[in-house]
Amino acid sequence: MPVFALFLIWPLVEIALFVTLGSALGLWLTLLVVLGTGALGVAILRGQGLQSADRLRQRMADLRNPLAVAGSDALRMLAGVLLILPGFLTDALGLLLLVPLVRLLIVAWLARRFSVASMQSDQPARRSDGIVIDGEFTEIDSGRADGGPRPPSGWTRH
Repeated sequence: MPVFALFLIWPLVEIALFVTLGSALGLWLTLLVVLGTGALGVAILRGQGLQSADRLRQRMADLRNPLAVAGSDALRMLAGVLLILPGFLTDALGLLLLVPLVRLLIVAWLARRFSVASMQSDQPARRSDGIVIDGEFTEIDSGRADGGPRPPSGWTRH
């Protein structure tokens, strides 16, 4: 029920903020803020993908824990998505997530709430023993003796 209430209340808060801030800022400045934060969100998402993969790869190559980097990068991507969505509340949350200290605190809070588990087995990993399984196959003819291009499908005019 709380998630449903959130989805019900969120748009109402955004509309109230649009009306309140829109009347204070004026139409053109309101549109400029919405379009500007949307462009900022797109720029963040475009630059974040490859950068995140490189940072994760580097952390794993150095045998360091990649979870803090992954959490921070995920929150930056969430910030980009929130900035793309039109609305002053989503923009404020997106801008807040761009602050490194805020991301660090959220990642630390999430790390305390969740635990990482790993699984191990007593059985050794199975290796291929070189056994080849014989099989038979049948080649299905495509209907063209010359192997040339396909005839027109009938759906196009030639």
